[in-house]
Amino acid sequence: MEQAEGTETKKKSATVMLIAAIAVLTLVGGGGGWVIGSMLAPKIKAVEDANKAAEAEKAAKAGGHGEGKAEEGLPHVATEANGIVQLEPITTNLAYPSENWIRLEVALMFNGATDVKIAEDIHQDILAYLRTVSLQQIEGPRGFQYLKDDIQERVDLRSEGRVSKVMFRTFVIE
Repeated sequence: MEQAEGTETKKKSATVMLIAAIAVLTLVGGGGGWVIGSMLAPKIKAVEDANKAAEAEKAAKAGGHGEGKAEEGLPHVATEANGIVQLEPITTNLAYPSENWIRLEVALMFNGATDVKIAEDIHQDILAYLRTVSLQQIEGPRGFQYLKDDIQERVDLRSEGRVSKVMFRTFVIE
């Protein structure tokens, strides 16, 4: 009996020591995080203040006096200045089953200057093509790759080489 009591007290003391060690490590980790955070927080605040001041100066030069911005966030990549034209979203039903709908958003990368007429013709051509596609043709990764290749081929034919790349932005089948 005495031997059982001795091992039981050793187990309790080992458990208490383990809990104490975990508590000490937690406090040391929390304290270290607090110290590092207090060292970095003033630098982050200074950078944020500098950015706000630069934006206010830019708005003042533009004559806006801080009254609303034309566009928030990052600028869009798809701009005519970059040679990229984002087409309007294409939403249509599939050929089979006709209950399924497809929504596709693409952008065209032009070689040189953009041409809105060609972009609109390509938009209509892609729409007409998607109405002839069945769900079985575009299932899975291989089907999607075939669809991309078919659309790229149609764009190459329609644009006569003026469009270098078709970029898929969204692709949803419902």
